[in-house]
Amino acid sequence: MLPGTALGVLVGDLAYTLMALRLARRTGREDVTAMPFGIDTPTMFAMAFGVLGPVKLATGDAVLAWKVGMAVTLAIGLAKCVLSFAGDWVRRVVPRAALLGSIAGVAILLIAFLPMLKIVRDPLVGLVALFVLLLALLGGVRMPLGLPGALAAALAGVAVFWLRAALGGAGHAPPAVTAGLALAIPWPTLAWTTALEPALPYLSIALPFALLTIVGGIDNTESAVAAGDEYRTRDILLVESVATVLAALCGGVIQNTPYIGHPAYKAMGARSGYTLATGLVIGVGASLGVLGLLVGLLPEAAIAPILVFIGLEITAQAFHASPDRHGPAVALTFVPVAAAVVLIELGGLLPALGKSPADLTGEAGATYRTLLVLGNGFILTAVLWGSALVYIIERRPAAAAVVLVLTSLATLCGLVHSPLPNGAVFWPWSPAAPLGVAATLAGAYGALAGLTLLAARRTRSR
Repeated sequence: MLPGTALGVLVGDLAYTLMALRLARRTGREDVTAMPFGIDTPTMFAMAFGVLGPVKLATGDAVLAWKVGMAVTLAIGLAKCVLSFAGDWVRRVVPRAALLGSIAGVAILLIAFLPMLKIVRDPLVGLVALFVLLLALLGGVRMPLGLPGALAAALAGVAVFWLRAALGGAGHAPPAVTAGLALAIPWPTLAWTTALEPALPYLSIALPFALLTIVGGIDNTESAVAAGDEYRTRDILLVESVATVLAALCGGVIQNTPYIGHPAYKAMGARSGYTLATGLVIGVGASLGVLGLLVGLLPEAAIAPILVFIGLEITAQAFHASPDRHGPAVALTFVPVAAAVVLIELGGLLPALGKSPADLTGEAGATYRTLLVLGNGFILTAVLWGSALVYIIERRPAAAAVVLVLTSLATLCGLVHSPLPNGAVFWPWSPAAPLGVAATLAGAYGALAGLTLLAARRTRSR
């Protein structure tokens, strides 16, 4: 599974490196930064807890679970190949505040907030690394030997971590590092063809997660354009689609996607070489078993500050690159992401307490179900909410009404606000469809569309 998944990372990073070099040659600029690329974290959790785990528990067959995971990942990749051709059109139609705001919410609430927990958990390592990073990248302080700020911060955190371990710091023993070196070359396989029938119930996961990264890829391309690097959306999306298909055909079970963070990497001085290095380290490292060694040597608290900085830069860009009057729309896009963050944290806390969401009753149960509805499909929800508010601010009620109608239709099939625990989509006419919640929300969005048009008539009459 790991070498196959890492192959997708290698292929995507190599392609993005070439795209950056080509853009630099075409424009004559030396400061072109490649798009960051890797595996999609939400899909990783969805595949682990929504596909691989359930199949393994239901059948007791780990190999079958792997084959089903391959089939679902392949379906995601093929769906993205089709959807990628609409990327440029979406960028033209959807307001920048909605596109940048949706990834800014992810940046500050997922990319920055969750790593900050790791920093505070080990403050001696994490805060030292974070302070060095902020001094270098925001304070303009030159690092010793001219080291890049991110590298200097990571080295400072690693040095503190291992020095403390060498001195026998209480409660901070060094981790047991096991190399686990072994050769595992990813190779195409048709093993997934024998698991098509067991995979059918899980294909409903494919479309929403394909849409998730397609929307994210469009957002990230807009972020790169705002930072000065004009990539074509279709090309960015096709690379992630093909990389996902190749990963699935070689045993991978997690889709690939361009990462949020282009402007932050640009601020750190990254150009095209960092994607080449990333692809080689991940792709070759997974095939040799080196990644486990690296994870053991690099403490999380020393690396987390880089993610915090990325979150800060992206959030700042969303506000700076959007018109001032669209600030409320950018802020609104953070709300569904906040619900997703709370769900992620509850997903770890409840099992630790010996509880499950089904054990929550009364007000606690109602709150959890509301968070589930608000958090599922959060990126698409953020884009739709942000777009509607931008059109309202711009006095374009007809466009706002269209967005609200689209949101209503998306709610009816679970693309947004899915009440199902795994966030799966469903057909409204299916007997198992949770229409109670979906129909109520869809009706509310429809009513909002009508109110928007009514308000437009009153504004014109004035």
